Amino acid sequence: MKVSVVIPLYNEVENIDPLCNELHEALSTLKDEYEIIFVDDGSQDETWQKLKEQTQNIPHIRLIQLRRNFGQTAAMSAGFHHSKGDIVVTLDGDLQNDPHDIPTLLEHIEKTQADVVSGWRKDRKDPFLSRRLPSMIANFFISKITGVYLHDYGCTLKAYRREVLQDIRLYGEMHRFIPALASWVGGKIDEVVVNHKARQFGKSKYGLSRSSRVVLDLITVKFLLRYSMGPIQIFGKIAGLFGLPGLVTLVVIILANFSHNIFGTELGADLVKRPFWIIISFMLIFLGMQFISMGLLAEIQIRTYHESQDKHTYTIKETFDG
Repeated sequence: MKVSVVIPLYNEVENIDPLCNELHEALSTLKDEYEIIFVDDGSQDETWQKLKEQTQNIPHIRLIQLRRNFGQTAAMSAGFHHSKGDIVVTLDGDLQNDPHDIPTLLEHIEKTQADVVSGWRKDRKDPFLSRRLPSMIANFFISKITGVYLHDYGCTLKAYRREVLQDIRLYGEMHRFIPALASWVGGKIDEVVVNHKARQFGKSKYGLSRSSRVVLDLITVKFLLRYSMGPIQIFGKIAGLFGLPGLVTLVVIILANFSHNIFGTELGADLVKRPFWIIISFMLIFLGMQFISMGLLAEIQIRTYHESQDKHTYTIKETFDG
């Protein structure tokens, strides 16, 4: 088995030397062959030069430099595409993830036969109000919405089997949702407690400003997990929420126009004389038709996506010929 360790970096020049030393110390004990892939996500400091210096000391290092700062998800995706390992391990380059936990993840993924093993920073060394509390709330909602229950979606320290990564395409801030996407294609997900250290050098790239992007990506993931094979289902439900009340209102107005006594004189006269209700009913029906149309267009796009690229609507775990 070969192990690939993927580490995205952005302006972490002070952490390079101690990180490489810890990685070499932790991985040199492995019986398996390994590679370390650093992805420089358009750093503005001397990160790239420092990485090149480290290649003279550790032969297992491979480097990727992106043209600009594309974000952590894009950097991790580049690392996945260029890695060669059967198992891919990811961790942050800020020394808060402990490289000595990598053997633990590898042992756990083999022992449990899981496809993804996620780290759980149980004793997290971050400020409570600005980091830990938002993370706890996010983990709760992500687990509830995706149906994949993990204590720490935000922990970058994870181990993946290559086969579950092959059909996953990452955009936005979706790297944190890989366990949920892997579960969608039939992967087994597990987690293990890992160490967490306080940041010593550099500046954190995380903050509350990323929360809105995470929420929007969570909505996307929920759509992909449940409705990607039949988007008309979600658009049809929304259409019903608008169209049915509009249709009922229109029927009531028509009946009231012919017989005020059916609904009471005051109600019938109010419905007939006030154009407001007629306008509202037609607007609701129109919105319902719009959502139905969007659902049909989405269905056509989904079928075009699968058929034009010869993508299947299923994934096979194993084949056997007796």
